[in-house]
Amino acid sequence: MTAPKSQWQTPEVALSFLEGVRSAIPGADLQMAIMSKIVEQWCRPPFTILDLGCGDGVLGRYLLDRFPTAQGIFVDFSEPMLAAVRHQVSHLPQAQVRVADFGTAEWVEAVADQGAIDVVISGFAIHHQPDDRKQALYAEIYDRLAPDGVFLNLEHVASATPAGEVLFDEFFIDDLYAFHAQTNPTVEREAIADKYYRRDDKVENILAPVDQQCQWLRDIGFRDVDCFFKTFELALFGGRK
Repeated sequence: MTAPKSQWQTPEVALSFLEGVRSAIPGADLQMAIMSKIVEQWCRPPFTILDLGCGDGVLGRYLLDRFPTAQGIFVDFSEPMLAAVRHQVSHLPQAQVRVADFGTAEWVEAVADQGAIDVVISGFAIHHQPDDRKQALYAEIYDRLAPDGVFLNLEHVASATPAGEVLFDEFFIDDLYAFHAQTNPTVEREAIADKYYRRDDKVENILAPVDQQCQWLRDIGFRDVDCFFKTFELALFGGRK
């Protein structure tokens, strides 16, 4: 059997994130409400929504719930993630799940039959790519967008200083602890912190500052580029074509 090239292709890491981290991310409701408002104002109605690096499709599913006439395309390279999203969208006839790795430009072929895309969203996925690949991917997304199409990236970004990184870690561990304590009152914060710092996928994080990434988008040609939400290392940023 060929070994996975990423920790995210293993069931252990994928399920650990989906079951123990994703629902504990601070500010998730506000992040998605902002995302929805941007799409509503800038791209109404959207005909196609691409969730790139979709995980279990939480962002794409949220938008399809609000824009039910749109077609949803969910793309990921991790079989455990793909199994999760297939289960979540099995009742949605307008949803398609496709296998592709945005670590190379080949992902474009997986959605080429869709024509121009109105909305591309991504959540906590692109930060695993080297900075030169991030920039190339943003350009590929721009090329796939319809005129006035929207790109939004809900992302883990770099802190400005090491002290800021410590603040984020402590803040995030607090939320993880509160989340897990709901179902396991005996859990200890120290145990949550130890697991957080020792997590297998940490080595794949390649974080970039949000202001730098916004400038990359402007340089590519995106307009109205902004960071629409930011709490420590959690940011929602993007623009439109």
